[in-house]
Amino acid sequence: MIRKRSLFRRTAVLAAAGAAALVLAACGGSGDDSSGHGDHDSATPAASAAPASPGRHNAADVAFAQGMIPHHRQAVEMAGLAPGRAGSAEVKKLAAAIKQAQDPEIRTLSGWLTSWGEEVPAGGAMDHSLHGGAGSGGMMTMPETDELEKASGKAFDSAFLEMMVQHHQGAVAMAEAEQADGAFAPARKMAGRIVTSQSAEIEQMNRLLGKD
Repeated sequence: MIRKRSLFRRTAVLAAAGAAALVLAACGGSGDDSSGHGDHDSATPAASAAPASPGRHNAADVAFAQGMIPHHRQAVEMAGLAPGRAGSAEVKKLAAAIKQAQDPEIRTLSGWLTSWGEEVPAGGAMDHSLHGGAGSGGMMTMPETDELEKASGKAFDSAFLEMMVQHHQGAVAMAEAEQADGAFAPARKMAGRIVTSQSAEIEQMNRLLGKD
């Protein structure tokens, strides 16, 4: 009988030890889970640290915005001369379309630069920030814009169309550079629109000039 009780006690001790081992194992498993969550948590910042592609920008995006703002401003100012000087209704309509398209883009480009902490180019009458014609983004020089301001009728139409073709060619080149090198998705999208719309306007203006 004593022997049976002794065996019973040893069995109970072993059972208790086994139960304790299971509890410890379970706690150890819970610890492993915590470390697993810890690993997951530590991975989360790494994932969130990767910049979202629409928000990224680079030097090419900044150059595009800072170059296109004065470029657009000059085009808008040139277009603003058409209502009082152009002789052709088609030239007046084209000038209005140019102004309507580029005015909002100036505001958008300025907003991007501000949000990036970059300088927004200062405005000025017939902005000549990029002197030198086609070699500098197609910007008109001061003598060229003076000539345009003094012209009227057919003389204005011809000068406006010739200058705006050159101006648009510069804008298309700048937009293509942004498409090739830029990282900011909205800027690349705007550049695509500029390439498409201004290429079409170049064709239209060349037709009006009889250069089909």
